[in-house]
Amino acid sequence: MHRLLHIGFTLSLLVLSPIANAEKADQDKPIILEAEKVSVNDVQQVYDLKGQVLLIKGSIIVTGEDGHIQVDPEGYELVDVKGSADTTASFRQRREGPADEFIQGRGTQVTYNAKTEILTITGEASLKRSLNMQMLDQLQGWKIEYDDIKERYRVTPPANAKAEDLPLARAILSPRRKATLEK
Repeated sequence: MHRLLHIGFTLSLLVLSPIANAEKADQDKPIILEAEKVSVNDVQQVYDLKGQVLLIKGSIIVTGEDGHIQVDPEGYELVDVKGSADTTASFRQRREGPADEFIQGRGTQVTYNAKTEILTITGEASLKRSLNMQMLDQLQGWKIEYDDIKERYRVTPPANAKAEDLPLARAILSPRRKATLEK
């Protein structure tokens, strides 16, 4: 269990160098929603989607089978999308800066808070950061949180994880100096 806590703690301390943040232009883009069934409550700013969910907002693309979107009074979205037994939920966003830098992930559930710019992927989660289609960082685990403002990853195991279940988290991280110089 000590090793398990060490892995989670180590990855939670990982701070990326300030290379790029989320595409800032995404904040001002309209939301495009597609699904087999859409329920809209404009008064409460709540949108429920069922079946083949597709959400597009600027460079953000979220897919899944069951989605819920809540817009706060300031206009920020909280997006929660779940996959199904056959498909996963996914998230992809272009990052500010280099033209072809993306963050993308998939898992059983994807939650994105546009106000805090925190992406949470749960259930056999994977997250990748790429530049010009070259993999820079890759993480796998039960739950992955990515804070785009602080540029931090955190991979945590399920609450009932046992030490003998290790490894529950895995990360492949490119050296920041090399990634910065190659731009």
